[in-house]
Amino acid sequence: MKTRYVTEMGMGTDVHGGDYTQAAERAVFDAIHHSSLHFFAPLGKTAEDMFIDLLIGVPEPEKVDANRVAAALPYGTVNITVQKGGLEIPGDDGKDSIIIANAGVVVRLAD
Repeated sequence: MKTRYVTEMGMGTDVHGGDYTQAAERAVFDAIHHSSLHFFAPLGKTAEDMFIDLLIGVPEPEKVDANRVAAALPYGTVNITVQKGGLEIPGDDGKDSIIIANAGVVVRLAD
């Protein structure tokens, strides 16, 4: 059995270029850089023991390089799901959209 210890949320954007993967990477960065985890030693665990469910929401999930986004998490075993969500704000010229991605990071440790 695995117990949830952390849930973090983040948002990332690509303002020019319509790069869904870059927006998703920035959302992951936003989620994980607001916390410092201090529970490993008391639990007899390391960062490598983490099981991470990474959830990404963007308007066009097929445009995300899931492996590249998962690599933004430096530790643990990552399971990524990219699904419809986020937001795309079209440019006035119809070409240069702003992509907004949402990330949810759930960390579990085996009991």
